Amino acid sequence: MRTMIAMTAMALLIGCAPGQRQTANRVALAEAWPIGHPVSCVATSAIDHTRVRDSRTIDFYMTGRKVYRNQLQNICPSLGFEESFSYSTSISRLCSVDLITVLNTSGIRGPTCGLGQFQEIEISSR
Repeated sequence: MRTMIAMTAMALLIGCAPGQRQTANRVALAEAWPIGHPVSCVATSAIDHTRVRDSRTIDFYMTGRKVYRNQLQNICPSLGFEESFSYSTSISRLCSVDLITVLNTSGIRGPTCGLGQFQEIEISSR
């Protein structure tokens, strides 16, 4: 199964010519496996840091070594390029009904996009 995922990722990479950073991110996407069922929310106090993988995928690294992958509802223009976003929530949890806003390098707000479910993942140590 892992070989099939890696081969699929390689086929996608051959079919396009993204920058080196995007290529590394796409390969990393293929090296993650879901754990359990997706959840609707994560505690904001437990978010240690995030990593934008592409224009639709964000990994949330939590305290306690858990990682949750969020596949946004749709492609979020410029998210993969800028790799920076903000969010605002009135409760202490970030949920699949919440929105993120892309921040560009000059700090100007970009597109606002809807989050999806949070899927705990295991990332290959390679």
